[in-house]
Amino acid sequence: MAPEIRQRRTLGQILLLSAGFLVLVVVSTASVLLVNKARRDSAWVVHTIEAENQINALLLEVRRAESGARAYLLTQDNTFLTDHDAAVTAIAPVLDKLGTLVADNPAQVELLRQVRAEIDTRLGQFRREKDLAAQGDLAAAAALVRSAASGNTSINIRDLASRMRLEEERLFVLRTANADRSQQLATVVTVTGSALVVLLAIISVLLVRRSTSARDEAEARLRESNLNLEATVDERTADLREANEEIQRFAYIVSHDLRSPLVNIMGFTSELDELRNDIFRRIATLARAASDAPPPAEGAEPELEGADQQLSEDFSEALGFIKSSIAKMDRLITAILNLTREGRREFVPVRIDTRELIEGIVSTLAHQAAETNTTIRVEPLPAIVSDRLALEQIFSNLIDNAIKYLKPGVAGDIAIRARTKLGFAIFEITDNGRGIDPRDHQRIFDLFRRAGTQDRPGQGIGLAHVRALVRRLGGTMSVASELDQGSTFTITLPINWNASTRNSDR
Repeated sequence: MAPEIRQRRTLGQILLLSAGFLVLVVVSTASVLLVNKARRDSAWVVHTIEAENQINALLLEVRRAESGARAYLLTQDNTFLTDHDAAVTAIAPVLDKLGTLVADNPAQVELLRQVRAEIDTRLGQFRREKDLAAQGDLAAAAALVRSAASGNTSINIRDLASRMRLEEERLFVLRTANADRSQQLATVVTVTGSALVVLLAIISVLLVRRSTSARDEAEARLRESNLNLEATVDERTADLREANEEIQRFAYIVSHDLRSPLVNIMGFTSELDELRNDIFRRIATLARAASDAPPPAEGAEPELEGADQQLSEDFSEALGFIKSSIAKMDRLITAILNLTREGRREFVPVRIDTRELIEGIVSTLAHQAAETNTTIRVEPLPAIVSDRLALEQIFSNLIDNAIKYLKPGVAGDIAIRARTKLGFAIFEITDNGRGIDPRDHQRIFDLFRRAGTQDRPGQGIGLAHVRALVRRLGGTMSVASELDQGSTFTITLPINWNASTRNSDR
């Protein structure tokens, strides 16, 4: 699958999940708001019903009071008087509760005020009727009842109560409609949101199935590619190993075969050096004879003069160049032979106290450090499992180089420290030497390549050999340095090196 297609699919899935989450949030929020609104609307409907019930209860108590008063006047039975008093007592709480229920409606508040006034008037009439009856003037009490009945107080109370009931009925219809509308809207939002969520879920399932199919197909292709890759890697590794062994054999044979003619050249050069004195002695003798000069004193060597003297010096200089070149060639051949032998050596993993190992190396270099006034500090180092001889060669070379390439006239300071991370030991060898130009950071690891001023002996093999050893031990090597700022060589090695972590260059 192309990266662009994967990216588009991933973006589509992210957008789909975001849309689903947004829909859920919107639906949930809208549902909560609408449910709360429906609850408030329903509460207002209940409020209206309670107001109507209180109006009816008020009319009922007024009728009970009137009936009780009339029955008492007719029968003089105190039971009716008790019922009348109970009704009168209940009227005030009903009015108060009704006032609380209609307090939000100014029209109802005004009507209730008028009702209170009429009820107060009617209650005053009841009190006068009871007083006359208590005095035994039943005729006057009956006349007062007939006068009240012919009056408008009771009618006004019923009319005002009817008007209040009509207002509550109007509000009941309006509030019921609002409640129904809120419930319907909440239902629509919930159903619509659920449908959208289901739709998004279906789309998500389809996309997941599509992605799963694509992933399964990619995994199948990857497994097939891995099988082919493993076979290819094994084949290439075998070819590389064979080629590497062939190169090592070739290097060994070449260096071995080069040594034979080099030995001959060295031998003939030595013979030529021995013949030089005899040749130039003869030349000096012949030159003296040709010039009729007196022979030298007995036992004295004839001296060369002029061009013969210059020829002798040139001859000696040429022999010196030949000898130095032969010596350099011999060192290079020896180094190549050592490299090929090291490449064939089988590493043996053992547990090593690296601090003890490095302190042993430092003790062998103590004389060189003293000559250059160098301090070598070895900090606590971790123990690792690796090849001891390889580690000795690695750290010996790096510490020796740190001492060798110090700045003239400056006391040397070399520090060896280490830390562990994710199963690896990271060693750092830091010095305050002459440093390395950043452009030469890779050059110094190449075989027979050197950087900087060539005022120290060497063949340009040490760091290349060190890096090869580090790689065979499954590690890496790098350098951080600036000119005149010192250098830090960093070596990363596995803490537990074994057959499964080998990185052989053979």
